[in-house]
This record gives sequence, C-alpha cells and structure tokens, in this order.
Amino acid sequence: MSDDTEIKPETSAAAVEPKTESHDPKVPAAWSEFMRTGWGDRELDLPRHPIAPYAAARRQRLSEAFPGERLVLPAGGFKVRSYDTDYRFRSDTAHTYFCGNLTSDAVLVIEDGESVLYARPRSNRDTDEFFRDRQYGELWVGRRPSLREISDSLGIEVRHIDDLAGQLAKTGKTRVHRGVSAAVDQLVAADDSRDQDFARVASEMRLVKDEWEIAELQTACDITTMGFTDAAGEMERAIELGERWIEGTFFRRARAMGNDIGYDSIVGGGSHATTLHWIENSGRIVPGEMVLLDMGVEGHNLYTADVTRTLPIDGTFTPLQRELYDLVYAAQEAGIQAVQPGTPFVAAHEAAMDVLAHGLESLKLLPVSAEEALDPESKVYSRWTLHGVSHMLGMDVHDCGQASMDLYPKGDVAEGMVLTVEPGLYFQADDLLVPEEMRGIGIRIEDDILVTADGSRNLSASLPRTSSDVEAWMASAKG
Repeated sequence: MSDDTEIKPETSAAAVEPKTESHDPKVPAAWSEFMRTGWGDRELDLPRHPIAPYAAARRQRLSEAFPGERLVLPAGGFKVRSYDTDYRFRSDTAHTYFCGNLTSDAVLVIEDGESVLYARPRSNRDTDEFFRDRQYGELWVGRRPSLREISDSLGIEVRHIDDLAGQLAKTGKTRVHRGVSAAVDQLVAADDSRDQDFARVASEMRLVKDEWEIAELQTACDITTMGFTDAAGEMERAIELGERWIEGTFFRRARAMGNDIGYDSIVGGGSHATTLHWIENSGRIVPGEMVLLDMGVEGHNLYTADVTRTLPIDGTFTPLQRELYDLVYAAQEAGIQAVQPGTPFVAAHEAAMDVLAHGLESLKLLPVSAEEALDPESKVYSRWTLHGVSHMLGMDVHDCGQASMDLYPKGDVAEGMVLTVEPGLYFQADDLLVPEEMRGIGIRIEDDILVTADGSRNLSASLPRTSSDVEAWMASAKG
C-alpha cells in the first residue's frame, strides 16, 4: 500500500432524499434555503490513530495472499431494532481489523497492493440531509467525520461511497466478504468457493494477536474487572431488585470506559446459572444461593474481554458450594496449565475434563468409572459439564470462527493467540440423578489466556478466582 493518501470531494454523486418519517413536519422551501446558509467550516485536524501501521501491515499480508485480485470488505450498515429505530452501529470485525474504520456504510477495497476506503462522510450543508435525515443527518445523530479526517486518522486513501459501484464494475477477479452488506453483495456476482476462502484467510489472520491487540485485550480485561467489582458491591441492592440490577451495573462501567459490552451479559442467579446462555436476566438474587456472572467489556477499538465468576450472593460459600466451586477451580487451573505454545488447542479442555470427571466420580454421580466416562465413545460425564472449555478471543467474543478447522480447533496453539479457559458444572433443577441439595447449582469460572513464548499469561488475573479470595474480594467490594 502506498503511504500517500488521497481525498476525493465530499459531494455525493447523486441527490438522495433524506430518510424521514410520516410524522416529521413539512419543510417549506424557505426553511430549507435558510438552513443551508450561515455555517462555518468545522474541519478537524485529527492525529494518526495508533492502529494505522498495524492495519497497513495486515492489508499487505492479505493482498499477498490473493495477488492480482480485488478484495472487498464492507463495514456494514444499520440494523433495524423496531420500525424506525436502529440498533447502535457496530462495524464488521474483518473490516475494522484491516483498516480501523468504525463508521457505518464504509467499504475497504484492496487491489494490487493498494487500498482505498470508500466512506460516507459527514453531512454537507448544500442538501437537507444534515437537518432532516434521521439516519445520517448531523443534527439528528451527530457529526460523522469528513473524508479528510478519516484519511488523516487511518492513513489510507479515502473516497466517497458513491464511487464504489463504478470501481466494482471494472473487470478483474473480485472476492467479497459476504453477509455484511446486502448492498455490496449485490454489486459483485457471488462465487461461493472464492468468497468463502477469502473469509477463511481473513479469519485465520486474526488467530495470532500483535502487540497492539494484546494491549487492547488487556485494557478490556482491566475494565471488566472494575465492572465485576461494581457488581459485587451492588449485591445487596440486587437482592432487592434482581438480576437486571447487576446487568445494568456492569453495563454502566462498559459504556463509561469502553465502547459497549462485548456480548449480552449473563447474570444467572440460583438455578438460572445452569442455563449456559441465560441473558434474560429477569430472575431474583436470593441470599444463600450463588450467582453466575459471565460478562465482558468491549473496548473502544472493539476488542472484548470474556470473563465468568460464580459468587456466593451473601458473600460466603456454603460447604457444598465451596466443594463444588473448588472442583471447578481445580479443573480451570489444570486447563490453564495445559495452555503452552505448540500444544493442541483441545489440551485445555481435556485437562479440565479429566479433573471434573474424577471429581464427579468422587461425588458418586457417574454411572461408570471416570476413565470409562472420559472415553470419547462415552463422555457421560458431559451431562454435567455440557460445553467445551475454550474458544478464541479477540474482536469477536468467539473469534476467528471462519478459520479452517484444521487450524482451529484441530490445530495447535501458538504464541500470541488468546483463548478462554472456562470449565463449569451444571446440575439442573429437575435432575433426579444428583442429590437434591445439588439441584439448581451452576458454576463456571472463566479467564482470558494469552499464549506466551514460555507458557501463558492470564489477562484477567486481577479478578480473584479461589473460593477464599472471592469471599475476601466480595467483603472488600461492599465497603
């Protein structure tokens, strides 16, 4: 990619009617003409974003993987929440990974080693868009950056989005990262094999994180720790107001210090902890029970943490709760210790399951020996463990999902990869094969593990894990 940047004019190639609603007031010509006059120039001088050199190197590697081809990565657009209300925009992961852009409707095009970002800039003052358009109008939704501002910040050539169709109409082999923008998908005839291979390579490039990404993930984990501490300090209020109070408490921290939550928070009080993806968060928080919190902050550059703790609601584990919690902790420790460069990705899962299966045997729950249960043709222990122990983590909470299965999950881990280690035990409320006192108990402990040259580092280690440390931490959080 050339270091030179170019900015094309901001004027749209075609006049487009502002997006309005039937109940909006009429706009007489006099009002429209008056609104277009008397505005000062507000162009900003933006510093270069720290992602720029990393993104440029990524684009170069991607281009080298597909020499002589045109590569198209859309950011995506707004998604409707209800009628005329959109969800808050979040750009596509692959798009942002390769250029850093966070604005809607943009499209990155890489061709012959050169990169151009086609973007929708801020509203002009020579049309009604800026004060009438509900989706893009500056007076409705805020100021978008100009083409020059995007270019200055990201260090990339930027052109108006209206120029995209003409560029994609040119001859040449083109691959599109599909399923992100229906409008872009329609501009280029699909080739499923070619496009899927493109998505695979783009996903696999994210498996190993660079130093900037690791720092972003560490920041997300640090803010997440603060959010968990906020939640622990609000436990007495949650007893009064329920699971949603904890969800809202964590969300406040995520929005105040990050971009958002990285995924819908799981706040499972009591038996809700046995539902793996309990995101309704509508239940009670009852003293004497535990609450499972699976929550993560997404940072400003979209890297997310993914952390789980299971807490005694009144601050102290009962003897049974402690016994089961300590078993899950031992399984997690075994899983974390198994994360070493060059070892199979599944090693953490296998190490954790070995501990849990033998623990379930000691609890006299297994219908066979632990060794028999661990046989891949049996796995009956999984009735109470349910899920895999690890997944890749990065800009997506389940990162790199389109990578070749030979690399992930069937491959080995390498220095720079980040994965979760999250074993759990889940005893359903109606499970007649466990003692009554265990029914309705769910426990999971999850941390974010960076593979290092000589082992691993726990990015979320500042959040207590042992049962004794959790009790001490909860006591201090109340203060």
